[in-house]
Amino acid sequence: MTRISIVTPSYNQRQFIGEALESVRVQGRAGVEHLVLDGASTDGTVELLRSLGDDTGWSHVSWQSAPDGGQSEALNRGFRMSTGEIVGWLNSDDRYRPGCFDLVLQAFHENPEVDVFYGDYTWINREGEVTQIRREIEFNRFILLYHRVLYIPTPSTFFRRRIFDDGNWLRNDLHFAMDYEFIMRLAVLGYRIRRIPQVIADFRMHPQSKSCSNIRIQLAEKKRAMQCFSPISRKVRSPLLRRLLYWALERVAGWRRWSEKLLRGHYFVQYRPSCLER
Repeated sequence: MTRISIVTPSYNQRQFIGEALESVRVQGRAGVEHLVLDGASTDGTVELLRSLGDDTGWSHVSWQSAPDGGQSEALNRGFRMSTGEIVGWLNSDDRYRPGCFDLVLQAFHENPEVDVFYGDYTWINREGEVTQIRREIEFNRFILLYHRVLYIPTPSTFFRRRIFDDGNWLRNDLHFAMDYEFIMRLAVLGYRIRRIPQVIADFRMHPQSKSCSNIRIQLAEKKRAMQCFSPISRKVRSPLLRRLLYWALERVAGWRRWSEKLLRGHYFVQYRPSCLER
């Protein structure tokens, strides 16, 4: 039986973490461990986690709560603690959709050469209502490198154990673009990444989430990470020419992603939650 580990960093997300925990539990699969790394929350999260010990239905959950160095440090600690052959990253305000683990395990079983799978997802609001269906493109390294935002969402991304056994970890000094830098680094190192063409997770958009707050800082951090990987940074000496090239390639990447999604009809169902698989 293939074991799955889910790592969840948390800090003051009491209003959402219950849904994240439940979304793992209802997958109904044996051999699942859920590791919650809480950064000393003060909003009732710890009390909720402590209460799980009274119910045998939550025996797959392990948690700890203490001050930490931020989300990346907590995730790395969880990745090191995990024992599963497949490892998922679920933030405390996101959730998995029913049947997610079945699809993920099937994809890894049928494709032993693939190291990372990511699936389609939804955007949900604070109340958990689906606002958009986000069907994505097949993996494309050029678009990954130069697109303005990361099109591979963490709640629908799963890694083989060998990625961490090889010593690949998130950068603790990144607080907004650590997911982009990590996925881009794996691609550069030659790890194989592929898409699962089903909706398997819900990504929550709310004012306090990192995706909605501090957007300028987030984009600036992502841009700095991108420049570390781009050959333009090494081969083009003129700062002005580098800026022009980055500007042009960002737009080419955006157009390529937009055109692929349009040709596949993804935009026609984006605002039709009734099209979700049941």
